Amino acid sequence: MKKTTCRLLVRSLLAIAVAVPAATSWAQTRPPILEKVAKAYGLDSWARIEAIRYTWNKAVPGSEVAHSWEWEPKTGNVTYEGKDKDGKPVKVTYRSSDLNAQSEMVKNEVEPAFVNDNYWLLFPLHAYWDTSATVTDDGMQKLPLGKGSAEKVVVKYPAKLGGYTPGDTWELYVGRDNRVEEFIYRAGPPKKHVVVSTWTAYKKAGSLDISTDHRGTANGKPLRIFISDLAVKVTGSDAWMEAK
Repeated sequence: MKKTTCRLLVRSLLAIAVAVPAATSWAQTRPPILEKVAKAYGLDSWARIEAIRYTWNKAVPGSEVAHSWEWEPKTGNVTYEGKDKDGKPVKVTYRSSDLNAQSEMVKNEVEPAFVNDNYWLLFPLHAYWDTSATVTDDGMQKLPLGKGSAEKVVVKYPAKLGGYTPGDTWELYVGRDNRVEEFIYRAGPPKKHVVVSTWTAYKKAGSLDISTDHRGTANGKPLRIFISDLAVKVTGSDAWMEAK
């Protein structure tokens, strides 16, 4: 998946991360399952998260990619360690709310990668925060990959929002524990990019519950996305809490 969401949404995370309104008019029009899913992933204690560290890994036949991140939601500070488009090692720190002051590499390569990787990490929370998205509950549906069924929740971004790929749709298949079991990602038109994958290997990082392994296909070809080196810092401590 490339550049999956909108820069506008990521810039708004700084304000959202500090406090999410308990009751708003938009929340009243959304299906109750959305908040249940967000709570299962740690919504109620999000304000205590000071920093998140993780490595996003993509494995496809003949190719592997790794992006290492440290993100401070309250300050908007992002540190990236990986490679640039030419394969050269890169380490850079920037503030996501001040992209205009950054290099072209940060604006055109690092920030899009941050958006993509962070949505893989925390999409159930982003779906709750992103008030521009339309959310529907389609009831119990057959799982696209596994056996059985789950509650299908569709999150669709407006086509005119701007950003990287407006019009994206995420179809979440939610289990009885309110955690995502599988999903389908469809890129907004005119692109024809479809990802179908599992959400497994859940780990607790502080109060967050994160799926660290996604196996499936991208446009019909094998794909695996997995999260490693996952840890958080919480309010009142400078120590990293490793995910378990």
